Amino acid sequence: MTSAPVAPDAFMHLLYEVKDHVAVITLNRPERHNALNRRAYDEVRAAFLAASADNDVRCVVVTGADPAFCSGEDVKEMMTGEKPAAPALNVQARRPPTPAAMAALECSVPVIAAVNGAAVGWGMELALYADIRVASEKAKFAELFIRRGLICDVGGLLRLPAIVGPEMAARLLYTGDVITAEEAARIRLVSELTPHAELMPRAMALAGRIAANPPLALRYMKEGLRRAHGGDPVDVGGWAIDVIYRLFATEDHREGVRSFLEKREPMFTGR
Repeated sequence: MTSAPVAPDAFMHLLYEVKDHVAVITLNRPERHNALNRRAYDEVRAAFLAASADNDVRCVVVTGADPAFCSGEDVKEMMTGEKPAAPALNVQARRPPTPAAMAALECSVPVIAAVNGAAVGWGMELALYADIRVASEKAKFAELFIRRGLICDVGGLLRLPAIVGPEMAARLLYTGDVITAEEAARIRLVSELTPHAELMPRAMALAGRIAANPPLALRYMKEGLRRAHGGDPVDVGGWAIDVIYRLFATEDHREGVRSFLEKREPMFTGR
């Protein structure tokens, strides 16, 4: 079962502020490049749920405390490679999708990702959950899951192909390559590339233009786009979590994590 959301005033790893109908969510673990531990995942979920439930909020801007947007899961805390083995896939007893992913995807108002630095692993997933991505020249993107012996979450499987096309999505997912902000703009992963100092002013100006529109129509517009997008994020996300738990139990996942922590090239064996 999913636990009750954390109240924004109890956040430890996020900042949450609403001003002029815009909610700003800032991942705030700069010493860890905003890597996510379990508490941070809970707070991401809670922040998007709070924005959805607040009739005063008409747009969300999500960003990170410099120098990163989000460097994915906190490897030292979460990706130890020692997860218990999961049972074989069973469609009738499928795990639920990642709660933080669903809260972001199902946010009832438009979401802008202001990508100020590295958005890798689940950090790239978080950027993909946004409706619009604006990137600093310092941004970089990578779906690193394949290098850890895992698959991506619902963002890479469902949102990335819709944004950059199936072939480019496959290339990014199969290689785990890191791409620059300029390359992200070229493949239309981001809609705007800005100097670093102008990122938040540009994102907030865009959010302000969105928030100036009628709030009921804005929420229905967001719902309409989500309905028209195609693909069921609950089904895709649940399948992804099933597979991720199976892969947690593999030697290749443990090797991917160990090699990252030991700063060496991995040796995968298919076990």
